[in-house]
Amino acid sequence: MICPFCTHDDSRVVDSRPVEDGTQIRRRRECPECGERFSTQEVALLNIIKRSGATEPFAREKVLVGVRKACQGRPVGDDDLVLLAQRVEETLRRTGKAEIEAQEVGLAILAPLRELDEVAYLRYASVYRNFKSLEDFEGEIALLRAVPSSANSQSAKSASATSQTKVQSDAPSLKINQITTSNR
Repeated sequence: MICPFCTHDDSRVVDSRPVEDGTQIRRRRECPECGERFSTQEVALLNIIKRSGATEPFAREKVLVGVRKACQGRPVGDDDLVLLAQRVEETLRRTGKAEIEAQEVGLAILAPLRELDEVAYLRYASVYRNFKSLEDFEGEIALLRAVPSSANSQSAKSASATSQTKVQSDAPSLKINQITTSNR
C-alpha cells in the first residue's frame, strides 16, 4: 500500500478489524519510511454481469427496490426486507465468485422472498420469469401448493395446534380422538 504522506510504496499493518457485518476489513497501517499512520478499508468485490454484458458492483439497495415493489401493500416490514437483501448478498458471496450473472441474483431472491410472503413471491416471479399468460401463474401457484415453504409448514403446524386447543376448550364434554388438518 502506498503511503499517502510520502508516497513510499510499502507499509506495514498495525491493526485489522472487520466492519460492516464482516464484509469489509479496516486496516491501520504505518509507513516504514516516514512513520506516519493511516487507515485503509478493504472490500471483497462482488460484480454483477448484466444481460447486456456490462458489469456493475452489487448493491443491496437495488435488491431492496425490486423486492419492495413486489411487497407493496403486503404486511412486510422494512426490517424484513433489509434482512432479505442481506441474505441474498450472503448467498451470492458464498459462491466464492467475484462476478455473478444478474440471473443468479434473481434466483437468490426468490427463495427467501417466498418464505417472507408468497403473494410477493408470485408478483416478483411473474416479472422476473416474464410470465406471459394465466397458465404461467397457474403453474407457479401449483408449484407453491405442491411444495410448501418452511414458513408455511410452521404456520400450518401452529394453526393446527391452535384449532385443536380451541376445539377442546369450547367443547369440554366432547371426547376428541384425533384432529387432522390438511394444508390446502
